[in-house]
Amino acid sequence: MKSTVSRALKISLRLAAAASVAAAGSAAYAQSSVQLYGQVDTWVGMQQFPGIQRAWTVGGGGMSTSYWGLKGAEDLGGGYKAVFTLEDFFRPQNGNYGRFTGDSFFSRNAYVGIQSPYGTVTAGRLTTHLFVSTILFNPFIDSYTFSPMVYHVFLGNTAVPTGATYATDIGVVGDSGWNNAVQYSTPDFNGLSGSVMYGLGNQAGQNGAKKWSAQFLYFHGPFAATGVFQYVNFNNSPGDLAVPPAFGSVVPFRSQSVGQLGASYDLKFAKFYAQYMYTKNDQLGGGSWHVNTGQGGVTVPAGPGSIMASFAYSRDGGGLDQTRRSWAVGYDYPLSKRTDVYAAYLYDKLSGLSTGQTVGAGIRAKF
Repeated sequence: MKSTVSRALKISLRLAAAASVAAAGSAAYAQSSVQLYGQVDTWVGMQQFPGIQRAWTVGGGGMSTSYWGLKGAEDLGGGYKAVFTLEDFFRPQNGNYGRFTGDSFFSRNAYVGIQSPYGTVTAGRLTTHLFVSTILFNPFIDSYTFSPMVYHVFLGNTAVPTGATYATDIGVVGDSGWNNAVQYSTPDFNGLSGSVMYGLGNQAGQNGAKKWSAQFLYFHGPFAATGVFQYVNFNNSPGDLAVPPAFGSVVPFRSQSVGQLGASYDLKFAKFYAQYMYTKNDQLGGGSWHVNTGQGGVTVPAGPGSIMASFAYSRDGGGLDQTRRSWAVGYDYPLSKRTDVYAAYLYDKLSGLSTGQTVGAGIRAKF
């Protein structure tokens, strides 16, 4: 009898141990998560950049650039989490990855980091502070097709759209994401948060890609505001800017400093946006010039959707001595919580060149 009881007890203990291990594994799995998400945006219309002929097109990313991503988090205990994000842009009009030929695969974001009660540290390819502040405080957000402010900030210098032939020194140097970057972001303090970022050159004795920036964001009720400063240094050998490509700036840079302020206020019947940006450019061999940029915009609820309008103006004090005026109007109509259709028109004028215009309609689906 004792031997039977003993064997039964041993079996019970083994089963209990196995159940405990299984439960621990299930708990660990529950504390980790991986999410697949993204959006597909395609538009049809006419696009004409300043100084060139118009073209009828089916494009990807009329209102937002199409992308897909994976992000995950693992609870490490004590308020700490390991986090990662991998995001790839793609072009739904032809099925290619990236925003353009030659773009890297995970060009939107590719980083890993630690989140804690004291803030979050991430490292890898990171979206810049300037891009975040630019898109949050204009009605057309991150549209590279219809947003006047995106045109003035990111579609000048070395980032003129494919197919355009004009030269301009109005705009910032570099991409909406930085490689080899490290970022620290503070926790949220009653709507106020801040972050700092540094991008390394990743080459011994070479600061050819040294970058740093700092940003604050504030959201409180109907009011929101931001401030960001970005500095990019190319030393005496800017490399990719010493001999500019066929499009983009004709002025070789030594360094560039950018400061931007933005604010918005939601009155329910209308939401107003405002931005101001000051850009200082230092060129090889001495000398510098600056650019002043301003943007004002509004969104107005209209039926189930909203009307969007924005105007941006830039003036070059030196350099190529240019002005740029852009305005856009559009309407966005939600078909569901995840899908919307839109139509918009953009007017774009650079001094000395014929007018640029873009008009089209599209559909955007999020998942």
